[in-house]
Amino acid sequence: MNSVDYDRALYYTHRSEWDNLLILMVRTKDDFLSKNIEHFLHSYNFSKDYREIEKHLYQLLRYIDHAVDRSAAEHEEHAEVSHGFMV
Repeated sequence: MNSVDYDRALYYTHRSEWDNLLILMVRTKDDFLSKNIEHFLHSYNFSKDYREIEKHLYQLLRYIDHAVDRSAAEHEEHAEVSHGFMV
């Protein structure tokens, strides 16, 4: 997983840079991130119900948080395994 994509998604969402978020949606290799961005942008542009927009925004943010935590855990696990072989 590329943690830079999650940082960008968070940054673009925080700064309301929807065009850049759309480009990230197309370019990322993380299908779940792409789908969460798609749902959020669709509701943001077409929904008149603020609760629907908020729901998709929070789903996107929760996924980013989950993916970053998982990416960090995998990185630590890989570092431990690599360190174990070096001893």
